[in-house]
Amino acid sequence: MAIIPQLSLFAWEEIEELGDLERLRLVIEYMPDEQLMRVLEKERGKGRDDYPIRAMWNALLAGIVFQHDRDAKLLRELARNGQLRSLCGFNGKVPTPWAFSRFLHKVLMHQAEVEEMFDDLVRELKKIVPDFGKRLAIDSKAIKSYAAKKNKNEKEDGRRDLDADYGKKVYRGTREDGTRWEKIVKWFGYKLHLIVDASYELPIMFSVTKASVPDINEAHHLLEKMEERQPEILKKAEILTGD
Repeated sequence: MAIIPQLSLFAWEEIEELGDLERLRLVIEYMPDEQLMRVLEKERGKGRDDYPIRAMWNALLAGIVFQHDRDAKLLRELARNGQLRSLCGFNGKVPTPWAFSRFLHKVLMHQAEVEEMFDDLVRELKKIVPDFGKRLAIDSKAIKSYAAKKNKNEKEDGRRDLDADYGKKVYRGTREDGTRWEKIVKWFGYKLHLIVDASYELPIMFSVTKASVPDINEAHHLLEKMEERQPEILKKAEILTGD
């Protein structure tokens, strides 16, 4: 059951007018996360349940909706915002940084379930919007690591970013006077590779790689994944590429 059924799909103005709590309520309501919740709850078993799995997952979603870029910011928000704690499902007790970090680590161990949730949402959009996926665009985005550079100490202790590396993207264009321009961006971190619907600006397939992975290589990989997981969209799509 939709919480706000009068909202039509892609009525962005109506969505933007909602507060963060209402947007989070919509995300929680529509997220096809039941399979992931059952898997995580089964793993936890019948031990202590100070921070329920579903409440922790809802808090993770809240961090995205509220655009908190660090766990500490989200936990401070939970501590001061009783409505948010209630909506997530906490009974007054805010998770500790260690508990939340441990939960995130467990979620990362279930990439297959997370990707299946994403695919379910894409398939649902295709049902609602018949032309969804008709025009596709492929591009990548730089994601900087919180670490400034590669650490020589490669001991895995949870404090170092051992997966990131260095990347470079070159942007070129033409000014109004006809002269050419070039901009080089370098960073230490990762790349988010995307296949998106070019009309609705919504993602259909994604992957995250080290920053050094060439766009063209990962684009082929994404198309292969799409052929396996969303073949009905790929079959009829017109594909554009980024600069």
